[in-house]
Amino acid sequence: MVGKLISWSLRNRLVVLLIAAGMLGWGLFEVKKNPVDAIPDLSENQVIVFTEWMGRSPQVIEDQVTYPLVSKFQGIPKLKNARGVSMFGMSFVYLIFDDDADIYWARTRVAERMNSAAGFLPEGVIPSMGPEGTGVGHILWYTLDSKGMDLGELRTIQDWYVRYPLQTVRGVAEVASFGGFQKQYQVIIDPVKLSFYNLSMMDVLKVIKENNNDAGGRKFEMNDMAFIVRGLGYLKSKEELENIAITTENNIPLRIRDIATVQMGGDIRYGIFDENGEGEKTGGIIVMRYGENADKVIHDVKAKMAELQKSLPEGVSFNIAYDRSELIEDSIASVRKTLIEVFISVSVVILIFLFNWRSALIILIQIPIAVSSSFILLNLFGFSSNIMSLTGIALAISVIVDDGIVMVENAYRSLGMNS
Repeated sequence: MVGKLISWSLRNRLVVLLIAAGMLGWGLFEVKKNPVDAIPDLSENQVIVFTEWMGRSPQVIEDQVTYPLVSKFQGIPKLKNARGVSMFGMSFVYLIFDDDADIYWARTRVAERMNSAAGFLPEGVIPSMGPEGTGVGHILWYTLDSKGMDLGELRTIQDWYVRYPLQTVRGVAEVASFGGFQKQYQVIIDPVKLSFYNLSMMDVLKVIKENNNDAGGRKFEMNDMAFIVRGLGYLKSKEELENIAITTENNIPLRIRDIATVQMGGDIRYGIFDENGEGEKTGGIIVMRYGENADKVIHDVKAKMAELQKSLPEGVSFNIAYDRSELIEDSIASVRKTLIEVFISVSVVILIFLFNWRSALIILIQIPIAVSSSFILLNLFGFSSNIMSLTGIALAISVIVDDGIVMVENAYRSLGMNS
């Protein structure tokens, strides 16, 4: 069989060259399509369901949120395991699917069960799915640096002016904010005054909610023009919140400021983000969407950051804390260096021992064909170019070269003996 294949190849050299050129072109095309990352994604195929119910204890969260959700998710096709975690004010449900399950198909099935599970949860508790990222999806960390702003102002810039534009970058699943202080209006109620006026906490909460909303109206026409009537009721300052009337005593309104102190403050923090022991920082984490090209996404995010830098307040700048593209580019450079070294060393060895440039050319041709063809199989089986796969290719190059040298030297010697 091998002899017939060799004989056919010798008789149809043009066809063999065309097949080799086609394999090389196909391989180079697949190289451009293959996603590039630093490390292989070995994380489980999972969907995370997050539910927030602030102020409740872990036991209440477990009984009224986590357990009903886990019970409702049982029976989803291709679901391997469901893990629930309850903590103060929050519930996490990790749904692990089979490796052959499509992640977006799985998220659709989970969304259907979430809609049907809403009736089993407490009023106002709404579960939500986490981003379609993986355990190794954190590809870029950045901080916002400024000498003239405090952490609260920087967190506001991050949450309202930086996070949303970065989420529009193709391949980004989420931009998670960290550090700093999330500003909020804090109403500190005096319990003695609350008891004196025979009020409850829910009375105050209800009044604040009702007075922080716009009221819709109808429209009327006048002089061939239509005017929309609406009531503007959203709170815009601390003073407006203080002046909200709760009830009346002897025709005198009782306001929020009469029973409480209103102040601007930061939300409760469960930790801080410190960089190199130099102090607290605020910034964001770029989470890559499942199956995207990490190197391309990072470069697109950096381009978006350069565009956003022009609109940031004076003195505020981006500082990259973690960048996976450096490791990716180093890995690619290592393989490129190995290829160049192999080309040079093989050429020198063949020319020294055989004194035949055609023999060296045969080996040099098969190296790029074999390397580029390996990317066809990588894309076929869904593997990315990472440290593991690129290292395997680099190691395989030596095997290709060794086999080529042995076969060429054997053929060269046989031809010499026969002649």
